[in-house]
Amino acid sequence: MEENIKRVFEAFSVEGAPVHADPIKTGHINQTFRIRTDEGGSYILQQINTDVFPDPEAVIDNKVRVAAHINEKRTHLSPADLERRALRFFRTRSGGYLHRDDSGGCWNLLNYIQDSRVYLRTPNATVAREAGRAIGRFLKDTEDLDPASLSVTIPGFHSMALRYAQFDKALSSGSDERRREAGDLIERALGLRSEMQSLERRISEGRIPTRVTHNDTKISNVLFSEEDEALCMIDLDTVMPGVVHFDFGDAVRTICNKGDEDERDIANVGFDTGYFEAFVQGFLGDSGIVLAPSEMEGLAFSSQVMTFIVGLRMLTDYLNNDIYFDTAYETHNLVRAKSQFRLAELIGERLGEMEAIVSRIRRRSSATETRG
Repeated sequence: MEENIKRVFEAFSVEGAPVHADPIKTGHINQTFRIRTDEGGSYILQQINTDVFPDPEAVIDNKVRVAAHINEKRTHLSPADLERRALRFFRTRSGGYLHRDDSGGCWNLLNYIQDSRVYLRTPNATVAREAGRAIGRFLKDTEDLDPASLSVTIPGFHSMALRYAQFDKALSSGSDERRREAGDLIERALGLRSEMQSLERRISEGRIPTRVTHNDTKISNVLFSEEDEALCMIDLDTVMPGVVHFDFGDAVRTICNKGDEDERDIANVGFDTGYFEAFVQGFLGDSGIVLAPSEMEGLAFSSQVMTFIVGLRMLTDYLNNDIYFDTAYETHNLVRAKSQFRLAELIGERLGEMEAIVSRIRRRSSATETRG
């Protein structure tokens, strides 16, 4: 085990000596390890990327606050069941939940949930529905937590206006070669500027209520049991004030994509309407969440917006010579952007059908609540 990892783990107030550190590589931003101890226990040790999160104390405070709030809603569970369905953060031996190593790296430690797994791609409709239930439940459990009590750890994270401003800057400074390689995507992004900012205009006008949102609801941030029951949401680094559309749309982006996020063969990118219906059933029908009329408006459309904004960020990073997302090869971000733009296009072609699914499930759910 790397000596620094060992010292960092030992800075936290937990039992057992670390004997092995397994890297977990499902994300693009932070370094994460599963730490195994000599007593047989395991923990998740994570280093916060301070280039992305310049205020790591605020990130930790948000995570701890939200996890504790959700856990207060779990008093009906047995201790063993709670251990499998809740995130717990551990204090350092000097107090607080954040440890800085000798080089200034910022770390936090939380529980490892045994006999669990994550998916990078949705394997079946059951998983899609369970993911919808988990994400909807997260939003329901935090709806009575004042969004103003949380810090905005990444200002403008889902702001299309900001992402377009960053894109414009990258476009003006990018190399001729990269602009040429991304020419089709650049043209598409320029043509969709007004349409893709329509959701943000509604937000800026105060027409959609602000709530606590996860803000990174990709399928790999839902933890499942080995029987494919959704246990809880993980990776709370981006938890902060937002709108329901952020979490709904970003979830659909990965849950309903038939290809990978970085699919090289664009023909493999597809949108699974059956998975979408299963997800909506879990989100609106099973989680217990009740949305305001203004939150229901444009819910399906948010899937296209959130897919497009991720693609725009990846295109921007490609033009910026890959300074944000980790890449495995030179055109990785360009491949990602092509995949996301194609998926956004497919969602746009199916919006009418998706809106009908949302309306049908919402009516059915409302009728059930009324009978209950």
